[in-house]
Amino acid sequence: MGTTTADRGTTMKAVVQDAYGPADVLRLGDVPRPAIGDREVLVRVQAAGVDPGVWHLLTGRPYLVRAMGYGLLRPRVRVRGSDLAGLVEAVGPEVTRFRPGDAVMGTCDGSFAEYAAAREDRLAAKPAALTFVQAAAVPVSASAALQALRDQGGVQPGQRVLIMGASGGVGTFAVQLATAFGAEVTGVCRGAKADLVRALGADHVVDHTREDALDGRRRYNLVLDIGGTRPLSHLRRALTPRGTLVFVGGEGGGRWLGGTHRQLLAVAIGPFVRQRLRVFVSSERHEDLEVLAGMIAAGTVTPALDRTYPLAEAAAAIRYLADGHARGKVVLTV
Repeated sequence: MGTTTADRGTTMKAVVQDAYGPADVLRLGDVPRPAIGDREVLVRVQAAGVDPGVWHLLTGRPYLVRAMGYGLLRPRVRVRGSDLAGLVEAVGPEVTRFRPGDAVMGTCDGSFAEYAAAREDRLAAKPAALTFVQAAAVPVSASAALQALRDQGGVQPGQRVLIMGASGGVGTFAVQLATAFGAEVTGVCRGAKADLVRALGADHVVDHTREDALDGRRRYNLVLDIGGTRPLSHLRRALTPRGTLVFVGGEGGGRWLGGTHRQLLAVAIGPFVRQRLRVFVSSERHEDLEVLAGMIAAGTVTPALDRTYPLAEAAAAIRYLADGHARGKVVLTV
């Protein structure tokens, strides 16, 4: 773990961001150890996951992100990171589910640090079968996949499900979860990542550099578009007449709205078409984390890890993810 809090009093090492910009604006610095509220838990972080949301908060793009309360001119929260896994160091007086020494996973603001303050309702016990690195890969991505399939998509056994972006953090969980729900799963990814997606349980794999899964030759009951850029009209073309499309994030677009322009269009036309067009923002809550922990314990779901970086190399980890190289999750070790 390196230098301990005891060695430095109340300070800790953290990945700090004082301005919006490329990954180079990040620096490893000393900051005060966070205080915790009545219903919060102080976690000694062992590992922290990297997800596309980190890149958006790093760059402040699309500008809509800044308007959503993250800081107009500079980041409101200086320490980056959301996913975490670690050991409970202390608990607030109203916390009932955890005590010091417990191994946990979950989310918070500022997980790229030696310590992080997390709300009790955003944490769950770490599955014993997982290392801290594996557990840090779960909360944001697996929760998004579960909510997209179960809550927004209403996936049912026997349905045909198309997962765009199947080899990424959310996609690797979505393939496993859709398979567990009894669907016939088609995953879309680059050819070099096809073996991974197939190994996770996909019945069919489409290399998007050689074949267009949205050409309308095959229709699906449910399409998950994960961090995609394809036009709404193309995505609808792959749906059955009463199929469901679920957006899980989105990239591309202009500097103001980014990939959300497709979601806004879906909201506008949704009431006038038979297909169900779902736009949502995932949230990490302990009930879903516990469902996922149970599936992990049963061997139904396993985090797909690409590589790890030490905390000091957070900028390199974010660049690697943003460049599209990742096969599954990227995790920082603390």
